[in-house]
Amino acid sequence: MTEKMTSKRRAELRGQANTLEPLFQVGKGGVSDALITQTADALRAHELIKLKVLLESAPDTPRNIAEEIAEKTDSQVVQVIGGAMIFYKENPELRQKEAEKSKAAKTKASTGKGAKDFAKKYRQSRNNNSRK
Repeated sequence: MTEKMTSKRRAELRGQANTLEPLFQVGKGGVSDALITQTADALRAHELIKLKVLLESAPDTPRNIAEEIAEKTDSQVVQVIGGAMIFYKENPELRQKEAEKSKAAKTKASTGKGAKDFAKKYRQSRNNNSRK
């Protein structure tokens, strides 16, 4: 399994997960192969996901279900509170894509005319007009 998460990182992820909607529900069927596959795919796409346990019909406690899912998906349990479970698994490919997007955005933003460029062209045009 991956390295242990620090409490500071765990708190940061809990804060990010507050706005997430649960992607899947674990019900009377418990932890199935289909659920594990879907969860692994979602973690690959999002890194941080939230699942819901239907407390009335689930065959086990949310904590035990969360531990089983985390073990089978090689992810980390960020938090289990009530019937909500939050999982995290870092995806280096996803991080690389985000870094490339932000780099492209910075490059695109820096291609515009700045105040120094404007001042330089203004002085050049004034000098050219005064020589005529």
